[in-house]
Amino acid sequence: MTINTQRPDATQASPPPETRSAAPARPKPAPRTDGFWPWLFVLPLLIGVGTFFIWPILQTFYYSFTSWGVFGGSSFTGLANYGRLLTDPQLYQSLFNTVVYTVIVLLGIPIAVWLASLLNTPGLRFAQFYRVLFFLPYVAMPAAIALVWRIMFNGDFGIVNWFLGLFGIDGPYWISTPGFALVAVSLVGLWSSLGFSMIILGAGLKDIPPELYEAAELDGASRWRQFHSLTVPLLTPSIFFVLIITTISSFQLFDLLYAILGSTNPVIPKTMSLVFYFYNAGFIDNDKGFAAAIAMVIFVLIGIITIVQFRVQRKWVQS
Repeated sequence: MTINTQRPDATQASPPPETRSAAPARPKPAPRTDGFWPWLFVLPLLIGVGTFFIWPILQTFYYSFTSWGVFGGSSFTGLANYGRLLTDPQLYQSLFNTVVYTVIVLLGIPIAVWLASLLNTPGLRFAQFYRVLFFLPYVAMPAAIALVWRIMFNGDFGIVNWFLGLFGIDGPYWISTPGFALVAVSLVGLWSSLGFSMIILGAGLKDIPPELYEAAELDGASRWRQFHSLTVPLLTPSIFFVLIITTISSFQLFDLLYAILGSTNPVIPKTMSLVFYFYNAGFIDNDKGFAAAIAMVIFVLIGIITIVQFRVQRKWVQS
C-alpha cells in the first residue's frame, strides 16, 4: 500500500468561504421639494431688504466713483474721490472725534452693569419705576434732550457751571470751546444710552439661576465676590450685545451733535463726527460723489470693527 506524501499544490484554489446573504440596500430618500411656497412667504421681506438696504448700498458705492454737478448730472471719476478723501485732514479729525465719543459712551456699559445689578436686588421697592426713569432718555427725542443739555451746559447761567462753582471751580464755556464741546456731547450720549443698556442687561440678569448665588453665599463669598466672579461672567453674552449696538450707534453720531452745537458753531471743524463730515459734504457743499465716498468709508469701518468684536468675543464671552 502506498501513501501519497505529496503536498497539495499551493496554487490550487482553496474552497471559497461561506458567503453571507447581503442585506438589501436602503433606498435613498427622495429630495424634498417644497415648491415656491416658502419663497412666496419670504418674498415681501426680501423685497424690503433689497429695496431699502442692499440697493442703497450698491447705489452709494457707485456714486462714490462719480462727480455730480450743482444741477444734477454725474460723470465717472474713478478713484478721485477716495484719493481726495485720504488726503483730507478733516477725515482724520472726524475719525478721531468719533472714536473719542465712542470710547466715552462705552464707559457707560460698566455703569449700566452695576445699576442693573442694583435694580435686580431681591425685595427692592419701586424697581420698575427706576427702570422707567432710566429708560426715558433713550426713547425721548434727541432734539429735546439736546435742548435741555444745551441750557445746562451754558457757560454763563448753566446748572453744570453753577454746580462746579460750589467747589470753587470756574467752569468753561462747554459748547463753544474745542475739546470741552466733544466731552459735553459724549457725556450726554453716555447718559442717554444708559437706559437701553440697563434694560438689556437686566433681562440677562434674570436668566441667571438664583441657586448659584445661594451656593456662593453658603461658600462664604461676599457680595462683591459674587458680582465679580458670578454675575459678570454669566452676563457676558448680554454685555457683548450691548457693546455691538452701542459701538455701531456711536459711529453714527450726528443728531445729538448737531442739536447741541448747531451748524454755525466755530468749534464744529474740531468737533464734527464722521456722519457730520458726510452731512457737510453732501448737503452743505453739495458734493454728492465725495459724500458717497465718506459714507462707504463709514460703512467699511463699522463692518471691520464689528467683525473684530465678533472674533475677540470668543475669548471673553461665556457661552
